[in-house]
Amino acid sequence: IQGIGNLIVRKHSFSPGIGAKAYPSQTPTLRTAHGDASSITTRIPPDRSLLRYSVADSISAHKPFVLVFATPKFCTSRTCGPVVDVVAATQNRFAGTPTRFIHVEIYMDNNPAAGTNRWVREWRLPTEPWVFVVGADGRIRSRFEASVSYGELAAAVRSMLRGG
Repeated sequence: IQGIGNLIVRKHSFSPGIGAKAYPSQTPTLRTAHGDASSITTRIPPDRSLLRYSVADSISAHKPFVLVFATPKFCTSRTCGPVVDVVAATQNRFAGTPTRFIHVEIYMDNNPAAGTNRWVREWRLPTEPWVFVVGADGRIRSRFEASVSYGELAAAVRSMLRGG
């Protein structure tokens, strides 16, 4: 079987790269959603622990964090729900560390017909899911587009916590 297609390789990624400063986004939290988890996540059941912190608050508090942009309910690649699950499992593994874990949906009002939300546009993400590991200095240490395994993400968090 053969196929013909064009593959465009850009010199620089649209999305922020390793070493770049994370965007201080005022991502939604349970507090800003007045406790209504279903308004800010499509994960069933909602993982409230991934909805506690915003990116901006984490950066200003100098806390390291793992940020996942994904929509479990409306994912087109079928990897979004599993990636959020990997992030949740990694959060359990690093519960005794200062690392925060943040989940952000990709659609405005969790509605694909409304288009991507302002945080996805701010981070210039052309696809989903994305996972970023950000150090206490606010710089991106690792990033994963599409799927990431528990082992890969745990290794990236360990490296970030060691200062790597």
